[in-house]
Amino acid sequence: MISRIRARHPFLDHPGLLAFAHRGGALGAPENTLAAFEQAVALGYRYLETDARVTADGTLLAFHDARLERTTDATGAVAELPWRTVRSARVGGSEPIPLLEELLDAFPQARVNIDVKSGAAVAPLVEAVRRTGSWDRVCVGAFSDRRLARVRAAAGPRLATSLGPRSVLGLRLRSLTGPVPADRLLGDRLLGAAVRRQAVCVQVPVRYPAVEQPSQPGAAPGNPGGRGVTVVDRAFVRAAHRRGLQVHVWTVDDPEVIRHLVGLGVDGIMSDRIDLLRDVLVEHGVWSG
Repeated sequence: MISRIRARHPFLDHPGLLAFAHRGGALGAPENTLAAFEQAVALGYRYLETDARVTADGTLLAFHDARLERTTDATGAVAELPWRTVRSARVGGSEPIPLLEELLDAFPQARVNIDVKSGAAVAPLVEAVRRTGSWDRVCVGAFSDRRLARVRAAAGPRLATSLGPRSVLGLRLRSLTGPVPADRLLGDRLLGAAVRRQAVCVQVPVRYPAVEQPSQPGAAPGNPGGRGVTVVDRAFVRAAHRRGLQVHVWTVDDPEVIRHLVGLGVDGIMSDRIDLLRDVLVEHGVWSG
């Protein structure tokens, strides 16, 4: 079941369910590397997901963590190191950290969802989108409403964004209230003006706090590990669609949860298991890359 709501931005204009290769996917190449993104594109993915961080001298990277230790053979905080130092780090011991602009240039036909990780990354990110002419193929999200407000102010209406956490809370509350006058609802106050501006989608985990391990025996579909508070259910999807917002869910690597989400009518799914996600979407007739 695919949403038929009108795409509010060219980023969303796609015939099937949006399948995102989360950090490029996990098919053997290290995360957030050109090698990983190349594998995803070769598998047929049209949508890539990555992150934006800046070095101490303002160089914009496609990199998730605040520090280098987890994924690279180097150490230190990215924001405290110059690019000349960071550029020698190797992800997984073999792959260089790509520049964000390098990623946009390498895959000109791909659409890229970018999680901007710090306020310092906002201006370089908007400038990278401007230099590469990527307005129609980039969507920016963040775990900060303030950061997203800065992105919208800097970029204007040409750039697509997702809802921030405060607005997501408002949407979830609104989905639970039923036909109550909007002016009486905390949910609508929390949503604020985001929906009326560049926000074109909501990007959320199935449950909050997000649980990354596979579902445990006996856990209900859409309830990885059986923990946390449900975010994505049929009422949430309907509330988003009524406001013209697509629903994209992260990061889902369990086939039963993927099937459950397809049944709910979500519009996009982000996964590390990009081979598995493709297979399930093909099975349901909603794979279009």
